[in-house]
Amino acid sequence: MKIYLDAMGGDYAPLAPVQGAKEALEMYPQLEIELAGPIAEVEKTVNEVFGESALRSRLTLTDCPEVITNCESPVMAVRKKKQSAIVDGMLKLRDGAVDAFVSAGSTGAVLSGGMFRLGRLKGIDRPALAPLLPNGKDFFLLIDCGANVDCRPEYLHQFALMGSAYMQGMRGLKNPRVGLVNNGAEAEKGCALTKEAYGLLENEKQINFVGNIEARDITYDKADVIVCDGFVGNVILKFMEGVAGTLMDIIKTEIYGDTRSKIGGLLAKPAFKRVKKKMDYHEVGGAPLLGVRGNVVKAHGSCNGHALACAIRQAVQMIEGGVVEKIEALLPKAE
Repeated sequence: MKIYLDAMGGDYAPLAPVQGAKEALEMYPQLEIELAGPIAEVEKTVNEVFGESALRSRLTLTDCPEVITNCESPVMAVRKKKQSAIVDGMLKLRDGAVDAFVSAGSTGAVLSGGMFRLGRLKGIDRPALAPLLPNGKDFFLLIDCGANVDCRPEYLHQFALMGSAYMQGMRGLKNPRVGLVNNGAEAEKGCALTKEAYGLLENEKQINFVGNIEARDITYDKADVIVCDGFVGNVILKFMEGVAGTLMDIIKTEIYGDTRSKIGGLLAKPAFKRVKKKMDYHEVGGAPLLGVRGNVVKAHGSCNGHALACAIRQAVQMIEGGVVEKIEALLPKAE
């Protein structure tokens, strides 16, 4: 199993990707990683992080001197910067030279590279980003979280099919519950987009559609797959990250408020650590780009080394779970 990792993607590149690569190689003895970026800079960091480790034998360095930044037009960058890791990695994934691609780089470039260099699955109009998020019991899949700001009802229908297939392959759920984000639980609620999408999902026999999901119910284990357009999904994602951070800050402040709270906080410290871990997006690693012809994981731009290792773990699970194949199996029946 071989995974292609963008060494220059993210706020802490190349250090974080190199650290993530080392941790992932420690987790999976059968894994090989192709690490791509400006060779001199990447090799220097690899030498510092790996040292004399035997893990180095399962790491291949590829020289990709061009780097796509967040300030560039994603489509133009993917077209012009053919020697970038994003373009090189997508082409190698397309040709079967690697089994998955992971990057914490430009979201737009990863999306454009997936669409124009890797290609979409038959029956998919728009690929979607779909992170796993905590719901108190386990995780739910939010699809889409930012790849498609303006959507048509048929896009949401496709998101539901892809999300259901992903949860079957990744989480082992036989009949994932699919919900549609709306401002009311009733079928007649919502805008033109959600009303029409509701009808498509209600009549789709290949998914377990449980109806509309209001925002307050998203984290209450009402559905395993939460479907929405990319604008709404991105707001939900960022709001959840903000609320989680704020709650942890409030708890920390209150614990140190008086002596009794300090004593109680000390006793409850292990529990707080477990809660923090469950709410930490670094533990998930990234969002798969579903709907393209290959296993692609887009990691958070602020990822540290551990988060990138978790993103690589997610890519490994996508390969082992046959996620792309499961999506393809659903799509022809839906046409």
